[in-house]
Amino acid sequence: MANTYTSLHYHIVFSTKNRERWIKPEFEDRIWAYLGGIANKNKMKPLQIGGVNDHVHVLLGAPAVLAPATIAKLLKGGSSAWIQQTFPPLKGFGWQDGYSAFTVSRSDVPVVIAYIQGQREHQRTKSFQEEYRELLKRHGIEFDERYLWG
Repeated sequence: MANTYTSLHYHIVFSTKNRERWIKPEFEDRIWAYLGGIANKNKMKPLQIGGVNDHVHVLLGAPAVLAPATIAKLLKGGSSAWIQQTFPPLKGFGWQDGYSAFTVSRSDVPVVIAYIQGQREHQRTKSFQEEYRELLKRHGIEFDERYLWG
């Protein structure tokens, strides 16, 4: 659309199915790169991708025509089969059904990049469940604990 300008950055978080510890250090760099390739292919700009064995954080710039639900579907759907085919030990791999998406102002992009880069260190002191609850609370997202992990 002519004369339409946007600066849309999303921090998207999703875990492996049942938070199983599928993503081993020897696989993660290729998985993060593949997710970045999916983003690029769909006209998004991956800024930082990382995580640990049971979840991933993706920070990206997105065009206005892509809703966060579509972005999550593209990333998860496009990577799940590839992960199973590329890494034989991960044949039963899958992502969780849901995801979380947080908007990020341009001025906070470096902060979120550093946060994602520090995942391995961060996870030494906090579980994914603790981290996830904190993210939801920080962004003012109401949730019911009974349905958070189902």
